[in-house]
Amino acid sequence: MAVAVCTLALTGGCAAAGSPSAAAPSPVPVLPTVTPAPAAVGVLPASPPQRLVIPSISVDTGLIDLGLRPDGTMEVPADGSTAGWYVHSPTPGERGPAVLAAHVDWQGDKGVFYDLRRTEPGDPIRVLRADGSTAAFTVQRVERYPKDDFPTEKVYGDVDSAQLRLITCGGEFDSAARSYRDNVVVYAVLSG
Repeated sequence: MAVAVCTLALTGGCAAAGSPSAAAPSPVPVLPTVTPAPAAVGVLPASPPQRLVIPSISVDTGLIDLGLRPDGTMEVPADGSTAGWYVHSPTPGERGPAVLAAHVDWQGDKGVFYDLRRTEPGDPIRVLRADGSTAAFTVQRVERYPKDDFPTEKVYGDVDSAQLRLITCGGEFDSAARSYRDNVVVYAVLSG
């Protein structure tokens, strides 16, 4: 099923809230709803994610649900200590790009995804699911995009396998905008 693509990038929720110029996180633009295709070999049935583990960067965190704000932008975690699953994307392990997001930093401290940019192809990622199963992913690549040139279709568009997208902010901090200028996106595929 084709996904309606928005032209805006994930731009908010990554302000360094403890930095001198920081304010409340800016809103994240509307993201498309990604409907998973019917299950096939190599994908898992729907089951909400509960925990994210990325051994290579010492991430082991619970996951909260992220929906949409009244203005149509994606919610972001309320602080830097947890990551969230965008509930309008497939659950990790289903066919399609499951989306998890977290802060790079928060109120002067490192956020859950502070070292996300340091992941490398081949790194394992595990997502523990509500049904007791674990979706094991392998990092394919790590990309950094300017927020004003975010490749929405590439990140959120339909794919024919179970994939994972981990998203945070990165690059240079823009004091005037009170946010980072780029997004870091980790692309991973289901491997077990």
